[in-house]
Amino acid sequence: MRYLLTNVSERRDDPNLHAEMGKFIRELTEAGTLLATGGMELGGSILTSAGGELTVTDGPFAEAKEMAGGFALVEVASREEALEIARRFFAIIGDGESHMRQVF
Repeated sequence: MRYLLTNVSERRDDPNLHAEMGKFIRELTEAGTLLATGGMELGGSILTSAGGELTVTDGPFAEAKEMAGGFALVEVASREEALEIARRFFAIIGDGESHMRQVF
């Protein structure tokens, strides 16, 4: 099963955080669990299609200030395993919000 986890959390410039996250990423990569990961532009654009018209709303958006965003694509045996990866991730970065969706 593959899951896409996207997250938004407060931006932290902590050298220990970067070292811990690097170790976590290496562990998941070496296990073959982590397929892809990276940062995401928080502003981005919102695309809305209605009545054959595409509306593009460009960021930045007010709620994105002082935030960091990223994603991870993982391959796991179960939803519970993906949730455990998310728990470990938040244990490193602290509070935030993540969306988890199974991808096919």
